[in-house]
Amino acid sequence: MEVKDLKPALIWQCFDEITKVPRPSCHEEKIRKYLLDFAEKHGISAKTDAVGNVVMRKEATAGCENAPTVVLQSHMDMVAEKNSGIDHDFLTDGIETYVDGDWVKARGTTLGADNGIGMAAALAVMVDRTLEHGPVEALFTVNEEIGLEGAQNLGEGMLNGKILINLDSEDDGEIFVGCAGGIDTTAVFRYKRSFSPENFTYYKVKVSGLLGGHSGGDIHLGRANANKVIARFMWECSRKWDIEVSSFTGGNLRNAIPREAESVFGIHSEHCNEIDGFLNDYAAAIRNEYKGVEPSMELHIEQVERPEYCIDSNTSISLVRALYSAPHGVVSMSRDIEGLVETSTNLAAVKMEGDDKIKVTTSQRSSVESRKEDIAGQVEAHFKLAGAEVTHSDGYPGWAPNMDSTVMKLSADAYEELFGVKPAIKAIHAGLECGLFLANNPELDMVSFGPTMTGVHSPDEQLLIPTVDKFWKHLTLVLKKIAEI
Repeated sequence: MEVKDLKPALIWQCFDEITKVPRPSCHEEKIRKYLLDFAEKHGISAKTDAVGNVVMRKEATAGCENAPTVVLQSHMDMVAEKNSGIDHDFLTDGIETYVDGDWVKARGTTLGADNGIGMAAALAVMVDRTLEHGPVEALFTVNEEIGLEGAQNLGEGMLNGKILINLDSEDDGEIFVGCAGGIDTTAVFRYKRSFSPENFTYYKVKVSGLLGGHSGGDIHLGRANANKVIARFMWECSRKWDIEVSSFTGGNLRNAIPREAESVFGIHSEHCNEIDGFLNDYAAAIRNEYKGVEPSMELHIEQVERPEYCIDSNTSISLVRALYSAPHGVVSMSRDIEGLVETSTNLAAVKMEGDDKIKVTTSQRSSVESRKEDIAGQVEAHFKLAGAEVTHSDGYPGWAPNMDSTVMKLSADAYEELFGVKPAIKAIHAGLECGLFLANNPELDMVSFGPTMTGVHSPDEQLLIPTVDKFWKHLTLVLKKIAEI
């Protein structure tokens, strides 16, 4: 069975079309055109703003004209991650999806159900003439995964609604009423190239097969960070031998826990017979530490040809020390909501840029604004001590829960009415655009819900098929209940 043949047909057909359109963050021009063409094809009013956000409008069904306007909000872009060896260009290629039992998956890449299934639900509402609802606006934002740019710069007058349903959550049976704020911290190491010593033997050490995942939603699971695994190995090597580092790369996106990393380095040739055994001992220790958490972890080392250049010795050791000791993971848990991560930081990516620069990207999150600033400050201080230049992004605010929310109560009642169980009311450690919308419009009443997904922001991303039917039924009943207010 293909994705387009799943039921309910309308939402799955929309999702199938969306997966065929390239839409990595910062490159939403093709999906924007798809949305505008979709609106024109179905006679739907649509407009864009200066940054490329799209809003569609649908009139109320007969008798519901006086109901409050509801905004259905999702984001256009997807995280572009793929496994090593996969030939896929996210700028030109659609996602190759397949059905595996109760799950929809992608072949070697992220699926893009985050947030393609939310987009599909909004489009299905726009064209389904059997639904009962008040006025509906569908907002599709750009660059959510790269700093929430669309929500940060939403054009004036784009929205009229006072109720917003964010369609970017990943757990059936849970209604979210709050989220963390975030900020990125970038450290840049400047180095000088030096000729590689001739009396050294050079190796490439690589870690792969890690689970990775969403740096907000999965940070509490204690998964290994590829950058930390390699940095720790390099640190241990530097304690035994003089080392020369030629390169260090790992991770990719600020909001993904890094799954792969590698370094090319050298040690004096008189010690080269010791390196394989040393790596084997290190690998055994790491696998034992992550036993039951990282079942597919692989550590590999191979001898390589002597590179022409290395990073100067002072910067090499400063980089290794900084990456090894950099904070990563959960910093503190919420005292208000049981089981919620309050504050965290992700050592996301290490990239060599040009012939003189190494950029380290990190991301901090917290549901408490002052704690967000504090952990970002700690990360800044850490890398400044190592001699790096440090900058911060503008960041984005969190979304404080409103336990008196009308739409929250209606959403909870609708779920219980449909499925016979009360949904969990939660806040999420991941960043949602709701905090930015609320900052610009304090009167907004908001919730977020969606079907079950796992492995988001990694090639293991998958979407649980039965929960999409529940998501659709829940969303349409919530719209009906709002129309009856």
